Amino acid sequence: MSTLDTLQFALRALSAHWLRTLLSASGIAIGIAAVILLTSIGEGIQRFVLAEFTQFGTNILTVTPGKSMAHGRSVGAISSVRILTIEDALALKHSRYAQYINATVMGNAEIRAEGRSRRVTIYGQSSDFDKAFNMSVAIGQFLPADDPRNPRAFAVLGAKVHSELFGNANPLGAILQVGGSRFRIIGVMAPKGQILGFDLDDTVFIPTTRALEVFNREGLMEIQIIYPPEAPLQAVTEDVRRILIERHGREDFTLTPQQQMLSTLSTVLTVLTFAVAALGSISLLVGAVGMVTLMHISVAERVAEIGLLNALGATRARIRLLFLMESTILSAFGGLAGLAIGTLLAKLLQILISGLPVNIPWNFVMGALAISILIGLTAGVVPAMHAAKLNPIDALRAE
Repeated sequence: MSTLDTLQFALRALSAHWLRTLLSASGIAIGIAAVILLTSIGEGIQRFVLAEFTQFGTNILTVTPGKSMAHGRSVGAISSVRILTIEDALALKHSRYAQYINATVMGNAEIRAEGRSRRVTIYGQSSDFDKAFNMSVAIGQFLPADDPRNPRAFAVLGAKVHSELFGNANPLGAILQVGGSRFRIIGVMAPKGQILGFDLDDTVFIPTTRALEVFNREGLMEIQIIYPPEAPLQAVTEDVRRILIERHGREDFTLTPQQQMLSTLSTVLTVLTFAVAALGSISLLVGAVGMVTLMHISVAERVAEIGLLNALGATRARIRLLFLMESTILSAFGGLAGLAIGTLLAKLLQILISGLPVNIPWNFVMGALAISILIGLTAGVVPAMHAAKLNPIDALRAE
């Protein structure tokens, strides 16, 4: 009995009991489909979040006021943390690694123009903001490179604010009332959409110093340093730290590299993907248990057949191989069916639920398929060994 004969015998045995074969394979198929569906959603969310964070670039170092570390200061001591100022931002321009420096202040205020008003998010930004964060201007220009301490009262509208206040009309040169201050509109940003819940189109950009006046603030919310991609992060961080310590007298600020944030975020999202894959694997485990059970039943039902094979000269190894082939074919069939079902469901979700990030991780898919085949092989070992050990005379007597 050659290997090809054994394979044909195994296929005939499976097709002869097609209902049992279908039920056995369905357990594995459901498990594989669950793994593919859950990991597709997890991978899609991971890619979506990382894409949202990295669209402005990854070589960004953010400075925020206050030190996010525990110190030995006595309880009740008056805080002497210095605020971040425009002068701090100007000093950081002297860093050897600084490509762009952007000082940020943000708040919500009512704006009025052309007899219409609405509340929007106001961003106080430096003149390099559009270049630093890859923002495009659709009409006019972005904020000019005025003296940051006394910039002119110019404003740049987001795409949605433009359409809400001016419709299709050109707003350049019009006056925009922001709170109690008047700004002349010099540009309109290209549509950017929402990023992590922030609608960048429903906003107005004004110079940082003017935003401090509008919101009656003394200090900046943060300063972003954009450095060349090839610059070593450690050297960039140390240079920025040195400059600010020289100005503040001590390290009363926090430096947060975006690469560090992305690394942490990526780790969290990867763990999340593995977690959902583990949940899907529970279904796979249940399917494996069902397959082991059914293989045992199959051996018990075919004792006489095994005895006949022995009588015809089939060796124990050949009988063992026969049942291992059956279980492996069964699990491979279930795995392929699960692969098709899971992929189809993932594609349907992507079509039916707009905005749901779904991405099929083919490495997980191939891994799950390989595991399903391994499960089938493992599930067949004990029944195959049991079948191979049967005494031919006793087996034939069972007929």
